[in-house]
Amino acid sequence: MWRHLELRSLGVIEHAELPLEAGFTVITGETGAGKTMVVTALGLLRGERSDAALVRHGADQARVEAIIDVAGRSQVLGAVDDAGGVVDDDELVLARAVSAQGRSRAYAGGTSVPAGLLTQLTDELVAVHGQSDQHRLARPAHQRAALDAFAGAPVTDLLAQYTPAYQRWCEVAARIDLLRSASQERARELDAAQHGLTEIDDVAPVPGEDAELEAVESRLAYAESLARAAQQAHDLLVGDVEQAVGPEGAGPMVAQATAELEAQAHHDPELATLAERARGLSVSLTDLAGDLAGYLSGVDLDPAGLATVQERRAQLTQLQRKYGPDLDDVLAWADAARHRVLELAGDDDTVAGLEIERDQLHAQLLQLAADLSDARREAGERLAVQVGAELEALSMKSARLVVDVRQAELGSTGGDTVELLFAANSGAPPRPLAKGASGGELSRLMLSLEVVLADRSDVPTLVFDEVDAGIGGRAAVEVGRRLAALATNAQVLAVTHLPQVAAFARHHFRVLKDDDGNVTSSSVVRLDGQDRVDELARMLAGLEDSSAAQQHARELLELAGHA
Repeated sequence: MWRHLELRSLGVIEHAELPLEAGFTVITGETGAGKTMVVTALGLLRGERSDAALVRHGADQARVEAIIDVAGRSQVLGAVDDAGGVVDDDELVLARAVSAQGRSRAYAGGTSVPAGLLTQLTDELVAVHGQSDQHRLARPAHQRAALDAFAGAPVTDLLAQYTPAYQRWCEVAARIDLLRSASQERARELDAAQHGLTEIDDVAPVPGEDAELEAVESRLAYAESLARAAQQAHDLLVGDVEQAVGPEGAGPMVAQATAELEAQAHHDPELATLAERARGLSVSLTDLAGDLAGYLSGVDLDPAGLATVQERRAQLTQLQRKYGPDLDDVLAWADAARHRVLELAGDDDTVAGLEIERDQLHAQLLQLAADLSDARREAGERLAVQVGAELEALSMKSARLVVDVRQAELGSTGGDTVELLFAANSGAPPRPLAKGASGGELSRLMLSLEVVLADRSDVPTLVFDEVDAGIGGRAAVEVGRRLAALATNAQVLAVTHLPQVAAFARHHFRVLKDDDGNVTSSSVVRLDGQDRVDELARMLAGLEDSSAAQQHARELLELAGHA
């Protein structure tokens, strides 16, 4: 709901503020006073094209601002947040400034935004019906949505089945196209994967093999040096070479030292401890000599073995350069490639399966679309009858609405195009809304549609500009009565020159014009009590103080239930 509207230097209005409330609000005023500037302000806030001519003479810029309650409007809240704007306490501030040079700036939530964003935001916040306004119901998508909302469960239940099936059908078709269009690329990918796997499988690497081979290669490359060192150490321990310490080497000498100590150990515990240590050293030297002998027997001095290891390492290095950088990466690439080969090799089978699913979904969609068409045509006939009854009450007895449901290609909402056609007279052929009615006729048609669709629409605010053009008397009373009824489900604002319409409003504003001979300016005031009676009398007779007009004004208010 729109809570507040402020206008500055817009047309003849220097400054005006309208505190807006729920229910039916009417704006009246003398011709030329500028009451349609309120609708113009709403147009600017809806992102419509700006014009320097709208700026009040002598002002630098015109500015309009609105405060709107957007509680529960997740799409609006999300769009404002994405634009960098802020919504405080569920209240959104929209503004538009137009300079005297014609430049325009738009604002939403305190941040500058493109004017197009205002259109997006207000599309679900207000609907304006004016003499030249292209109402949302003039757009085919909105006409179809309005018909579906009117139809209710017969259509919504079918759409609940159709929509997911259509989405899946599109996904399957896109997948088939992708697989077919990329056939050459897939063939190249398959060939590359198979070639890589062949290279890897020919080498057949084993996890951790590269580190193990590196150690083996090092031993083989230095085998002679390793054997020489082990042999010399062994000889020094067992005393088999001239360089051995003493005649028998380190091992026998330690054994001899141990025997000497053990012979006297029973005389002194400390010496016994040392003898024990000597015995351990002797055992260790003996074990070490044995281990060295075993090591010598295992040293491979064959040059062919080294060449084999180096060749193997070269093969692994080549794989690592292509698929690495290390051997684990090579093995991981091979696993992924095997999985991808299975996918690519099975694409033909995949396409065949998808084509079967696509054809089944298409058949299902055709049946659902046909059922949707039947439900929409039935709802369209009912809608035309109800709108026709409303038009007759508004002095348009010969006018008729035709809901044209035509077959089209399958889309996200079925296989139909829906268009509302209008004929103002019995002999005239039905034509699209924007072409088949004058401004006043179109406004009354839209009023009729809004009345019929009232309990199915989620637009919180409806604005009617001169909806009563060309009518009077009883028809004008019916317009007022319907606007008031419409206001039980939505906030309704109407600009009118008919007292019969104004009398039904819950809130009444008057645009006052002041001309000092040099500058004409207007302001907006709220009317209550006697002030409202005076305004209705002026609208009836052109004279506020006419007793007859005042009596008639009170009768209108009593008829409307506001006496």
